[in-house]
Amino acid sequence: MINIKEHENLSILNHSCAHLMAQAVKHLYPDAKFWVGPVIEEGFYYDIDLGDITLNEEDLEKIQKEMKKISKDGKRIVRQELSKKEALELFFDDPYKIDLIENMSNDEIISCYKQGDFTDLCRGPHVETVKELKYFKLLKFSGAYYKGDSNNKVLQRIYGVCFKTEEELENHLKELEEAKMRDHRKLGKELELFMNHELVGPGLPLWLPNGAVVRTELENYIRRKERKLGYDHVYTPCLASTELYKISGHWDHYKEDMFPIMEMDKEELVLRPMNCPHHMLIYKNKIHSYRDLPIRIGELAPDFRYEASGAVCGLERVRAMCQNDAHLFVRPDQIKEEFSKVVALILDVYADFHINDYKFRLSLRDREDVEKYYPDDEMWDKAENELRTVLTELDIPFYEAIGEAAFYGPKLDVQIKTAIGHDITLSTCQLDFLLPERFDLNYIDETGEKKRPVVIHRAILGTFDRFMAYLIEETKGAFPLWLAPIQINVIPVNLEYHEKYSNEIFNWLRENDYRVDIDLRNEKLSYKMRESVIRKIPITLILGQKEMDEVMISYRLYGTNETTTLSKKEFLLFLQDKMKQKN
Repeated sequence: MINIKEHENLSILNHSCAHLMAQAVKHLYPDAKFWVGPVIEEGFYYDIDLGDITLNEEDLEKIQKEMKKISKDGKRIVRQELSKKEALELFFDDPYKIDLIENMSNDEIISCYKQGDFTDLCRGPHVETVKELKYFKLLKFSGAYYKGDSNNKVLQRIYGVCFKTEEELENHLKELEEAKMRDHRKLGKELELFMNHELVGPGLPLWLPNGAVVRTELENYIRRKERKLGYDHVYTPCLASTELYKISGHWDHYKEDMFPIMEMDKEELVLRPMNCPHHMLIYKNKIHSYRDLPIRIGELAPDFRYEASGAVCGLERVRAMCQNDAHLFVRPDQIKEEFSKVVALILDVYADFHINDYKFRLSLRDREDVEKYYPDDEMWDKAENELRTVLTELDIPFYEAIGEAAFYGPKLDVQIKTAIGHDITLSTCQLDFLLPERFDLNYIDETGEKKRPVVIHRAILGTFDRFMAYLIEETKGAFPLWLAPIQINVIPVNLEYHEKYSNEIFNWLRENDYRVDIDLRNEKLSYKMRESVIRKIPITLILGQKEMDEVMISYRLYGTNETTTLSKKEFLLFLQDKMKQKN
């Protein structure tokens, strides 16, 4: 694990390397103009205006070669301090730097760093000389809007990374290569799990038969768990009147992330971005006694959110998603118990999927942000204190994050580090005192008086789309037996002699409700075995003369070269045990 000091040194190294790259770009493209070049978790990048020039892979090699040349010169990196007037004079011909400078206060001391023939604005610090920048690599390039605004010009963003030693750089590049092999977009295509098409649109994935099998198994899995815990599942429409979201408050706080209004026959309808307003109405459909609570309403619900086309990413970030959603209507005295049950369910699910690298985040409002958050200090203080107290009493380790709450209340988010290094929110549990008020929800207490319930919003698998992306990358597409699209592949050693017995086993396995395939192509056995591995099928059967004569089954597990032979009864018991293990 990198300690704080090492992290700081790495940041300084990468910040300095960003300037080295900019200097090399300026040598090769004298008219280049530079916006910003910050350090990021993965290294650094620089946004550059190259006019009409569009970079390609060969250009990256040229820039890197020039960087090495500059590094060998060993020029010192010198900090300079300027007044605003001096800075404007120095960068008079660079509109991007002028924009940065003009947004600084008049009495601010502006620092820049000079190395040979290149000077750039920067707070620093930097390494002493460019000679210290030896072990770097330019990784990729992409387009980026100036200031992140889609109305502005597209600049060219170059990404890179720098390390202190060659060994550290090589290890990092190996990790990147591993991440590339795990990328769910790549594996999703190779394993025919999902696809995208420009005629459908970005962020709108099409689940192919293999992917649909996995998703169906995930849906069945979480439904069974929820039913055992007393959840009632519902179906609600993907469309709703705008009035519904005006009552809930989502219209004021969320409409920018919703798809446009559809107007027909004087009605205004929108695709729903979330399900809580629908579930509030289901609760309100009848009178509830205090004895009825808690009421747990669950739904595997399609939702729609307008993500910018540049932000969508395979299944991890989409415009059409399906949430493992639920809303728990509880009495105030039931908050701790129900909240603890949600946390227990999250941990139970994570144990099944062997998810170990996660952190609990208490997401709070930003008091200064009056636009994002509903303005009711008393409600927020009550909700945040309630949630903090519950987490503390449950002895759940957590950290706090200001500004990450939902507009109506604080929440517990479970932050997961994916196999390729993305930090994502997988599960969430939110405490809500607001929507029961806005929808005038009630229950009758033991004295016959009306009382407000509290709502706990929760999603265990999050969205099936994001959870699927996580699983693909975590398993490299080699799903455990219970989830695999094709669980067993049957291969006869010789079609002429062993096809009949192979078909008997194939049909027997299908009758026992396993997802099974049979390879009857006129190809060599070694070729078929290799194909089975490429498809990442968990179990491959090799059926020849001995298996046929003795009515046995020989199988090989994915990732091994060991062949095991069992009777049909023993093999069925083995499959049943393997399905229970979930790994």
